[in-house]
Amino acid sequence: RLPYYNSFFNCSNDAAIEMSNALVEIMPDHLNHIFFTNSGSEANDTNIRLVHRYFDALGKPGKKNIIGRHNGYHGSTIAAASLGGMGYMHEQFVGLTYTHHVQQPYWYEECHDMDAEAFGLVAANALAAKIDELGADTVAAFIAEPIQGAGGVIVPPASYWPAVEKICRERDVLIISDEVICGFGRTGQWFGCQTYGFTPDLLTFAKGVTNGYQPLGGVAVSDKIVAVLQSQSVEFSHGFTYSGHPVACAAGLATLEIYKQTDIVGTLSKDLAHYFNERWRQLGDHPIVGEARTQGMLGALELVRDKSSRERLAPDSAASGFCRDRAIDHGLMVRAVKDTMISAPPYVCSKAEIDLLIDRLAKALDETARHYGINEA
Repeated sequence: RLPYYNSFFNCSNDAAIEMSNALVEIMPDHLNHIFFTNSGSEANDTNIRLVHRYFDALGKPGKKNIIGRHNGYHGSTIAAASLGGMGYMHEQFVGLTYTHHVQQPYWYEECHDMDAEAFGLVAANALAAKIDELGADTVAAFIAEPIQGAGGVIVPPASYWPAVEKICRERDVLIISDEVICGFGRTGQWFGCQTYGFTPDLLTFAKGVTNGYQPLGGVAVSDKIVAVLQSQSVEFSHGFTYSGHPVACAAGLATLEIYKQTDIVGTLSKDLAHYFNERWRQLGDHPIVGEARTQGMLGALELVRDKSSRERLAPDSAASGFCRDRAIDHGLMVRAVKDTMISAPPYVCSKAEIDLLIDRLAKALDETARHYGINEA
């Protein structure tokens, strides 16, 4: 039996077909079509091709612009990094001319004199203003993570996503939900779009789909988009040699089966995520923590010298790197993002291990406070 052949020209393999069906079972109801890639970056490259092809098929070839967010992250290829809004990445290459960026819903950093829900509407309206500035007839899609992960676990105000969806629907702009971090239970439901109650036209997945055992990513495509491509008999000449590779798909099938057998999403939403949220937010009482925010199994701490003014602890974000290194000294892996400490604990950790995480991070915070002359008492 032929061990492998690529998925071009209507070819596939049993594992890829089974994996597609398994993914459709857990996706939001309208996302019934799967396009496999090898990573989240490739999946977001694919999204660009899909939205352009979709609007070409509709007779709207002028709709090419795609809007992302400042400080958003969508991958490391030229196209995916162009969609993202990471300044340090954009300094290293010339991005695509049809990608644009708008304000992120980062209430703690960007708005000191407005409540979070009002700010969420301000951030959403920045998208409306950008679409109107470019012209709705030129804008194809808005791409965003439900929660910005690499940007600092930026949990949006509850008002943000409903307003964004309304803005996009009124202007015939597709929504791409990048769920590479938020997908597969991380936010407390299968996907972050479900947590925040919006309906994406395309959904990017990777990471948790195989638990890291094999490289696999992809795009879940809405019935609406596929119906247009099929009705116009439009070819989508795109793919990768190893798209839907049977070994990667077998790893994905095993991962999804374990998720289901252990009811991992149910356990998180009913118990473990609540415990993590409770313990993590207790760190908000520490003198150098301005905000302790969580959603599901994601947490962030804002490091400050003064809680009321939100003055940062040190220039050039040095404090977070110092705190990260002290945490590593105590046997804890956390990430430093600008002035923020972030963590995404494993789904299979116990409450005792969450306690250990909090205790070790508290020690790192104490040492950081002493280093910068702050009394941790």
